[in-house]
Amino acid sequence: MVRAEITTPEDRMKILEETIKSFSERAGSHDKYRTFPFENYKELKRIGYPSWTIPKQDGGAGISLTEMLELQEALAKSDGPTALSIGWHMGITKHLGENKTWNEKTYQAFVKTVIEDGALLNNAASEPATGSPTRGGRPVTEARGKEGIWVINGRKNFTTMAPVLTYFVVSASIAGTDKIGNFIIKRENKGVKIEETWDSVAMKATGSHDLLLEDVIVDKEALVEYIIPGTKPAAGWLLHIPACYIGIARAAQEYAIEFALNYSPNSIDGTIAELPTVKQKIGQMELLVQESRHFLYSVAKKWDKSDNETRQGMKPELGAAKLSVVNRAIDIVDIAMRIVGARSLSEENPLQRFYRDVRAGLHNPPMDDMTINQLASRAIKRQSY
Repeated sequence: MVRAEITTPEDRMKILEETIKSFSERAGSHDKYRTFPFENYKELKRIGYPSWTIPKQDGGAGISLTEMLELQEALAKSDGPTALSIGWHMGITKHLGENKTWNEKTYQAFVKTVIEDGALLNNAASEPATGSPTRGGRPVTEARGKEGIWVINGRKNFTTMAPVLTYFVVSASIAGTDKIGNFIIKRENKGVKIEETWDSVAMKATGSHDLLLEDVIVDKEALVEYIIPGTKPAAGWLLHIPACYIGIARAAQEYAIEFALNYSPNSIDGTIAELPTVKQKIGQMELLVQESRHFLYSVAKKWDKSDNETRQGMKPELGAAKLSVVNRAIDIVDIAMRIVGARSLSEENPLQRFYRDVRAGLHNPPMDDMTINQLASRAIKRQSY
């Protein structure tokens, strides 16, 4: 539930920062032992965080995209996997509130559980046979209509936050037609199973397991929308992805600077922070951080201020921000590791975890090659006039 005393962006950032202090202390252990940070979600629910992107008229805080990214970036500095995971819920919930693509009754029932119980939702769209849904593959998962119900069968992979999700929004081909739909399915539905398949070396604590659907029965209203794979409208909320990775990169930056300020080998006077070569690297990191954050937040602010027509023309900018920020986040962590040296490869050193985690961003949508093609098409079209 949204707490009465949390009324301004400053209030929200303050209480979030207080809440997530312990997240960074636990992150290394969850990564090392492949455990899921259930306690993090309990704490985020306690402050009402999952409801903050719900519009005010629906009972949430109605935060802007820019504020959402600032909060997600701060969260990622403490725990990247938790930030990336809940970022999907925050972004999808924001999108639903702004666009009202679902039946109003279904939508209101959903937001009520988020506000009152901290219910969590994520899309389940990826499948082994189709690869990334952004490339337009038809789901193998199938929904078969019967009298008053749907019966759904299939398997989804990369179902991030699977251990704590309340709802899954599942894409499925509709039997006997060429249509594809999104179906909202509750965790407690009979036939819903989680198979713990997540064995990635990056973002270990996201719990991105397989979702199995075996003769899952839902009512007709569970079909919340029809979709055409590969033709999604521009989605500003997906900027939660680069916000997460620049947050991780900033954690690496701070660790490296702190190390440099305190490491004093007996071969020099003072600390290595005074060495020109180390100063160069610190400066390079700071330049990349500033470039990335300016790019990310300028695009987010444009989105916040724009009407829908302008937003739908922003796909290349949104993709470019994601591509640029994620790749620079990888560079920042790499430079941080060069400052710290061989110690950065120690299992107990957080930099090796940051390095593995930021590389996961290369495989989050939109993919780099798709973004480059969009940018090329825009540039060619502009030049053709």
